[in-house]
Amino acid sequence: MAMKVTYDSMADAMYIYFTEKKKSTRTEEVSEDFLVDYAGKEMIGIEILDASKKLPKENLATLRLSSIIDKIPVMAQ
Repeated sequence: MAMKVTYDSMADAMYIYFTEKKKSTRTEEVSEDFLVDYAGKEMIGIEILDASKKLPKENLATLRLSSIIDKIPVMAQ
């Protein structure tokens, strides 16, 4: 499956799916409003809360994934 991006305007949340075949076994908050879901050690998705405050509102429905990835904070393990 290719990556899939969804946006829920009622919740103002964006979700980036890397796979839909696996269920999350753990969620890690990497920074305020950025959550990463894992199935075991594999990252399976990213949730961005308050998405309209972090990403361009006019593009939320058709946002390109590359513009989101640049805004996600990276934490050293």
